[in-house]
Amino acid sequence: MKSEFPHLVDDNAAFDQVNDYFYERGWTDGLPIVPPTEERVQAMLGGMAWRGADDVISIVPPRMGTATMRQIAVNAVMAGSRPEYLPVIVAALQAVSDPQYGLSHRQTTTHAGAPLMIVNGPIVERLRINCGRGLFGPGWRANATIGRALRLVLVNIGGAGPGVDASQTGHPGKYTYCIAEYEAANPWEPLHVERGYRKDDSVVTLVNTEAPHSMTENIQTDADEIIRTFASCMATLGVNNLYSQGTPVLVLGIEHAQHIAAAGWSKQDVQRALFERARQPWGLMKNRGKSKGPRFPEFVDRNDDSSMVPIVGRPEDLVVIVGGGAGGKSMFLPTAGGQSLAVSKAIEIR
Repeated sequence: MKSEFPHLVDDNAAFDQVNDYFYERGWTDGLPIVPPTEERVQAMLGGMAWRGADDVISIVPPRMGTATMRQIAVNAVMAGSRPEYLPVIVAALQAVSDPQYGLSHRQTTTHAGAPLMIVNGPIVERLRINCGRGLFGPGWRANATIGRALRLVLVNIGGAGPGVDASQTGHPGKYTYCIAEYEAANPWEPLHVERGYRKDDSVVTLVNTEAPHSMTENIQTDADEIIRTFASCMATLGVNNLYSQGTPVLVLGIEHAQHIAAAGWSKQDVQRALFERARQPWGLMKNRGKSKGPRFPEFVDRNDDSSMVPIVGRPEDLVVIVGGGAGGKSMFLPTAGGQSLAVSKAIEIR
């Protein structure tokens, strides 16, 4: 583990020289960085001017580095973020630092998870965080640089660079993984309201998830049949959530959400239906999957091979949001399981 940390650079340093210097020391994610000059860092700190530069936000494992506002701002500059994005980045770091998220083992695990940010509330429109067509893809500065800033903090302050991050395969979300919920297209309460916040609060929810898996249903418009398709995709043998449940994420496409809501279903109905139907029999489960730490709900009868194992321990553990563009596709994002759970934090705005 490297003990060094990115220093501020001189304004006159050539861009290529600065990037070569940072690459050599493992201070980047492999992409070019914006040199963190004193002027840029001070401007970034202006995004949360009510906070002191030396305010400590968290201690980041595994190096147990101290994440002060100044150090976070350095990494946000490197990521190409704007000062107005800083409150989201800080709230995201606070969320992954919550014990329920389990950051220490997420930083060093062999699992292919990455910290997915789901942003809700008025800040989504103000910062233009993409929640619609292509929300997991490129083209949006807020999505790209907010997620990247958190990743650089986890690498540079937490020490989870290539020599420490043991992820067997990783996935592209380890570069950046930030989306917003499409609240205007959501026929039900948005995620942050479901999790106890007011609708006019700005909130970020962090979930350590695998890459999104597309679930296509372009034919069926019946709510029950759409859920049948989802259940089959979400409970495949080998998905970690079958072995230790947790808080996986369903991103409902807007057309699927409309069909389901038109049938009179609530979001809770969706969660209950998938809790009941996204399962596999114990007889198939008992000799497969995770070799260490499998956890199963108490209602699973291990003496009965036909007893069904769910992907979540309770219906409400399935994180359901609405997002994306037109078309008959929704997305499933598995997680590592119960050792890392979804955490929501209010975004500090003044």
